[in-house]
Amino acid sequence: MTRRLSVAERLASTEKDALLDNITQHSEWDRFLVEQAVLHFGEKHLEFSCNQLRELLPDLGPGFLGAAINSLRTAGIIAHTGRMVPSTQANTHGHRIALWTLTHKGRRIAAQRRHARTRKAAA
Repeated sequence: MTRRLSVAERLASTEKDALLDNITQHSEWDRFLVEQAVLHFGEKHLEFSCNQLRELLPDLGPGFLGAAINSLRTAGIIAHTGRMVPSTQANTHGHRIALWTLTHKGRRIAAQRRHARTRKAAA
């Protein structure tokens, strides 16, 4: 026999589904912006957080930056440093967020892109 969900559980599930739907509707351009910001910031700084990335990026909607960061982590482009900092977003009330660093794979990708841009500018 399946367990019935409470009203609160059903509402939470509906809100989660709406957020996930919103995240999946973002364009390739949004994902490209996040990827470029991460690669750029990762080349310039040993470690970085979403606080710093939010300063560079347009408002991408709730949950999107975190989902994109998680995707880059899963792909092996960034790695958690094991350190945390307080979030600067007002609605998070300063909860702790991860500090990230580019992996060897991420640094290689960033260097390849930088080299391609330099070569294109010289042409």
